[in-house]
Amino acid sequence: MFNQKRLYLSAIKDLYNNEIVAFKISNSNNLKLVTETIKTAKKKQDVHGVTLHSDQGFQYTSRQYHKLLKKNKITPSMSRKGNCLDNASMENFFGHLKSEVMYLHSFKTEEEVIQAIEQYIYFYNHERFQKKLSNLSPVEYRSTKIA
Repeated sequence: MFNQKRLYLSAIKDLYNNEIVAFKISNSNNLKLVTETIKTAKKKQDVHGVTLHSDQGFQYTSRQYHKLLKKNKITPSMSRKGNCLDNASMENFFGHLKSEVMYLHSFKTEEEVIQAIEQYIYFYNHERFQKKLSNLSPVEYRSTKIA
């Protein structure tokens, strides 16, 4: 939240290497935000056959959402009600984003917030090493396993 305004971040994380493969930022936490994030992921890589995990928000229970997943051969997986552990991987990412960026800066404009998030996601994917990835960044880890 900044200047009494809210922005919402929808992100998709590849659990193979913890890379944020797609994200969208919006003023509204709605179905459009979620579907646009999936469309962005689809443009970047083949999503057929993947499992997409979500919480039980209204966006993820809609017919339109499930129709989009079925069309792209994406298997939906939904967390159990009241169990934050089911979504621990994404909550971990959001926790890092908040503690490493959002809580350390004060933002005056929406553009500043968006730029900070975009820069952090680039940093997270390309530079921020992770112990479970042999002290490599997500992109480095993927590159070493492909080569």
